[in-house]
This record gives sequence, C-alpha cells and structure tokens, in this order.
Amino acid sequence: MRDKLFEVIDSLEQEYIKVWEDVCNIESPTRYKEGVDRVSSYFAKMAKDRGYKVEVQPFEFAGDVVVITANQDSNERPISFSGHLDTVHPIGAFGYPPVKIEGDKIYGPGVTDCKGGVVAGMLAIDALIKCGYTKRPLQLLLQTDEEHSMSQKGCIKYIGERAKDAVAFFNLEGMAYGKACMERKGVTTYTFEITGIEAHSSRCATMGASAIREACYKILELEKYKQDDGITCSVGVISGGTVSNTVPGYCEFKANFRFSTIDELDEITKFCEDLANKVYVEGCKTVAKRTGFRIAMVKSDKNYDLLDKINAIYKRNGMQELEPVKNKGASDAADITSYGIPCIECMGVIGGKIHSPDEYAEIKSLTHSAKLLAIATSEL
Repeated sequence: MRDKLFEVIDSLEQEYIKVWEDVCNIESPTRYKEGVDRVSSYFAKMAKDRGYKVEVQPFEFAGDVVVITANQDSNERPISFSGHLDTVHPIGAFGYPPVKIEGDKIYGPGVTDCKGGVVAGMLAIDALIKCGYTKRPLQLLLQTDEEHSMSQKGCIKYIGERAKDAVAFFNLEGMAYGKACMERKGVTTYTFEITGIEAHSSRCATMGASAIREACYKILELEKYKQDDGITCSVGVISGGTVSNTVPGYCEFKANFRFSTIDELDEITKFCEDLANKVYVEGCKTVAKRTGFRIAMVKSDKNYDLLDKINAIYKRNGMQELEPVKNKGASDAADITSYGIPCIECMGVIGGKIHSPDEYAEIKSLTHSAKLLAIATSEL
C-alpha cells in the first residue's frame, strides 16, 4: 500500500498547502473564541464534504471542540490524531495577511504550532480513505485551548474521553526529522502579588515602599533557575505602579516553571512559598498563588510499545525509524499518557521559532508528516 499512499499524498500536496495557508490566515489566539471556532468550522466543512462524521462539542470558555471520524461504521478500535487550533499571539502580530510563503518555507501564526500538524493529519486521513482503507475508525480531534489549558481540565479532558479506546494516539505538535517525542516537562505558573506603600516619588528615599523594587529582587532570584535538564523559570509578564511620580504601591508578575519530576515540583512549591515570605523592601508584602499547572509526560511502557510497533512498520516499508527524545515544553500528550492511551508526540510538521512572530514551517514537511502517519495507520 505504501507506493499508492505516497502517490496520493503527493498528488494532494498543493491542495493541502492551500488549506494550510487558509487556516493559518484565520487568527486564533486561545481566548479569541470567534477565531478559533472559524478554524474548527473550516475543518468541519472539509470533513463533511468528504463524507466523514462531524461532531461539535461546544465550550463557553474556549473554542468548540470538533471530532471528525472517517470509517465511522467500523467496529474496530480507532486510531486518533489530534492537534490544537489556538495560537499565542494577539491579532495583528504577524501583519496582514498573517501568512507568507517564501521559498521552501511558510510563515505565520500556528504554521508549526500546531495547525500545520492538523493539516497533515487531515491529509493522511484523506489519502488513506482514497486508497481504500476501511479497517479502523480514524478520529481527528481538534483541540482549542491547548496554549492556556489547565491539566486534567478543559478541552483535553473531553478529548481524552473520546479517545479512550484508541489503539494509537498521534499528537500533531511540530516534529523533528527522525524523532518522536516520548517525554515532556510539566509546567506550573505562579502569580506574585506585591503590595507596597505609595508616596510622592521625591520622598522615595525616606517614605513609601516600592512594590516594583520588591518584585525586582524576587524576579532575580526566580530567574536563577536555568537547569536545562531540570527546573527552569521565566518571568514573562509584569505590571505595576500608576504614574511615574508616585512610589508604586502594587506590582504583579507571573513566573513560568518547567519541571520533570514530582521532587522538582515540590522544590518549586517550597521555593515560591519561601520567596513570598521573604521581604527585601521594608513595608512590602507578597502573596504567591499557583495559577497554572500541567502535568509532565512521563516515560510510559504503552507509549514505547507503540513506538516499537510503528518503527517496525517503517522498517518494513524502507522508511527511517523514529528515535525517542525528550522535549522541554508541555503539551496535551502528557494528559493523554496519564489516561493510559498509547501516545506518540510530535508527529506534525517541521519548523521553528514557535511562539515568536517569525514562526515558520518547512513546506515539504507537510507530505513527510502525512506519509509517516498514513503508513503507520495502514498497518496498525
């Protein structure tokens, strides 16, 4: 079946590059529900046009989750593909139009993270059906709040319930050639709220207590966590003060930690509690609250068994086997793994500079990803 699948995928390449461009031109930061829903509706229409089953699960706090199923009449256990449609940058951050194609690369919000992967998943399903594949139901689960979701809550919980019987779950985050992500760090975010004492700025040497100054001391301590294979911390958001000629009486900032183990998470918790209680500027008080959390994707026998199976398929078909790697970023694959569903992560397109205005993907990686997905699916 390999040659036929590859031929069909190659014949569909230009059509799906256009889809890639279309969906990335629909700006969809997580909290912009209208934009996220427009992307999911785009895929839903594509699926209906191809005769697939389409189900929509509404969410008030996020975009509606769409579940697309091909071969819906099969009684076998399904194979699931999943990727997220939400992006991180505000509307207009990439200019207009948001997507640009230059040479062998496509630039724009979500081209790699993670709309490109969803397009590759849709392409793989399309090719399989055109080649007569009927064995298993093929699910495409469209996540809509991945960039802001809380572990075990939100859209991912619903997706986990829908995929609970899957023999394989391919998460469509951006990949690297010859690699499969099998472990990921978790994430926890703390919000530090600091109150000081306002005073006229001319009296800052003798009166008042600057909440911003207190925040600076604390941020410098937090930013010392830079263990590439351990705990890292980045303070990415800060606000405080009212006017320039007043000693600031309030400051707030958010610290984003990445961790691999429960011991590391415990260390972060204790550190933040101790730091909140420590006073650098007399008169300031600090409250630290955990305001975000996602579990780590831990090493799983089920996941490695699945990797062994698909690598055996790739070997039989003369394709490159995938090497297991760890990734420092969090993702839905951690939750899927915790539900006991066999999962391979980072099966989407190949690119770089994600979460920046220079995000790009390699155009040729669209068919590369689709072929990996389709061949694995055809023989599982």
